[in-house]
Amino acid sequence: MAGTKEIKNHIESVRETKKITNAMYLIASTKLRRARQELDNTRPYFQALQGEIKRIFRTANDVDSHYFYPPDGSPPLEGTYGCLVITADKGLAGSYNQNAIRAALRLLQEHPDTKLFVVGEYGRRFFSQHKIPIEHSFLYTAQNPTMQRAREISALLLDGFDQGNLKKIFIIYTDMENSVSFQARCTRVLPFHRTYFATAGEKQVTEPFEFVPDVRAVLNNMMPSYVSGFIYSALIDSFCCEQNARMTAMDSANQNAEKLMGELSLQYNRVRQAAITQEITEVSAGAKAQRQKKER
Repeated sequence: MAGTKEIKNHIESVRETKKITNAMYLIASTKLRRARQELDNTRPYFQALQGEIKRIFRTANDVDSHYFYPPDGSPPLEGTYGCLVITADKGLAGSYNQNAIRAALRLLQEHPDTKLFVVGEYGRRFFSQHKIPIEHSFLYTAQNPTMQRAREISALLLDGFDQGNLKKIFIIYTDMENSVSFQARCTRVLPFHRTYFATAGEKQVTEPFEFVPDVRAVLNNMMPSYVSGFIYSALIDSFCCEQNARMTAMDSANQNAEKLMGELSLQYNRVRQAAITQEITEVSAGAKAQRQKKER
């Protein structure tokens, strides 16, 4: 059985660990608030951009672009897929990283000819350790995503898609459904169906629009901004989920530390009380032995 000194050292170690987990909880909560504010500030622009693409589809149904999914009856798209996997730079975030990696592994199992583009040190380390080739690793950190980084990622993916090297582009990111739950999603960004931008019950626009130089050129000019916006939203959303998962993990660690400290304190008091009782018993037995010796 451990002595009072060992138990006391254990209690002190748990207390120091609790200080660290509590500090990480506070840092994650601060980063989460900032990321949510950034997402709220930038989302209206990309929603407006998506609305403009809807207007193009409503006014020009015959527009043709390689960004569209082939119509029904066409041969399926075969070839190399590109997949952007967004993970964190470190662990201590519950199942956040593992959910994204499992989604990437499922896509690789369904379509082995998939090139991985990875954001986040955790994902890079996992795929490297498991000998899974990575087409391109974005070496900047997954922390504090910026629009400039989203444009760099978008430019690389669109270049492969425009040249025909990538037939489809997927993004695996983590979507925050609400403040307590999140889910890893595998979303196909390109090509997309026209119905993706359709809105049920929306009035059909009959007034003609003038596109300069033409509808296809306007759409092709808008798509890089749209893809960049989608990637930026995915980066921000994943970052919010990471911080939320870390807050949950650190809060659970704090509760476990409190529980463990209570159990150790109770054990410490029992051992200390047992030691005191043992000393009193020994003193009492010694005094009794001395009295018996004198009586003899």
